[in-house]
Amino acid sequence: MKKIFFSLLPSITMVCYFLTFVSGAFASDDLAPFSGQKGTLRIAGGTAHIPVMKEAARQIINYNPDIQISIAGGGSGLGIKQVGEGLIDIGNAGRQATAEEIHKFDLNVLKWAVDGVGVIVHPENTIQALTSEQLQYIFSGKFTNWKDVGGPDQRINVYTRDEASGTRKVFWKKALAQGDISLKASVVVSNGAMKTAIAVDPFGIGYVSVGHIDASVAPVALDGVTPTLQTVQSGEYTVARGLYSLTKGEPGGLAKLFLDFIVSPTGQQIVADKGFIPVK
Repeated sequence: MKKIFFSLLPSITMVCYFLTFVSGAFASDDLAPFSGQKGTLRIAGGTAHIPVMKEAARQIINYNPDIQISIAGGGSGLGIKQVGEGLIDIGNAGRQATAEEIHKFDLNVLKWAVDGVGVIVHPENTIQALTSEQLQYIFSGKFTNWKDVGGPDQRINVYTRDEASGTRKVFWKKALAQGDISLKASVVVSNGAMKTAIAVDPFGIGYVSVGHIDASVAPVALDGVTPTLQTVQSGEYTVARGLYSLTKGEPGGLAKLFLDFIVSPTGQQIVADKGFIPVK
């Protein structure tokens, strides 16, 4: 049995989960560079990235148990800051690093997937289509009742992410046109936590990476376009962003091998399997 150490990092408290995997499948040629390697790789940042990171880590550790990989969340801002400060080896971000961040931390940036950010509601919610204006009114607090958009006479419960989140930034910029997000909105720490919150709140509304949308929530069409992998890939759904991994300077050692694996045919298949759009 081999262990991958995985944690979701809120801004203050780290909660650790220990995920155990059993060895099995034959290694692909893309894993061959890990042969004979030893050491620990530390990864943290954007939470949208985690399903891909976990599966890549599982395959690598199954191939070579002398490698340990820790995976943490915490948001894009934290991923950029911690890799820049040398606290981790790879930082994940769901937004482009700014020119100031790249210069300050000497960052090397790799884009390995494209992802959409979709609005979600509870599956029993009858409102599963909104205009951009309606969405902006809901998130700003101008609309506070579902009847304001043709739904039942029930208070709208708005959920958002913290300001370090790359998911929040792309949603705020492209879906809300940089409009206000109500201070009364409930803040959740990850894509997974957002999906869980909406899945149990019949009157909630939030947003997640399109790759996280499943039957537990309902996607909301925005201006007539439903957020799906197909509409993101075609460009019809425009609330989209790249998924990036960053290192301080040119990557070396296990960090380089891991990033090379992510953009290899095997790694890009993992990207597709986890609901994102490969870049290669």
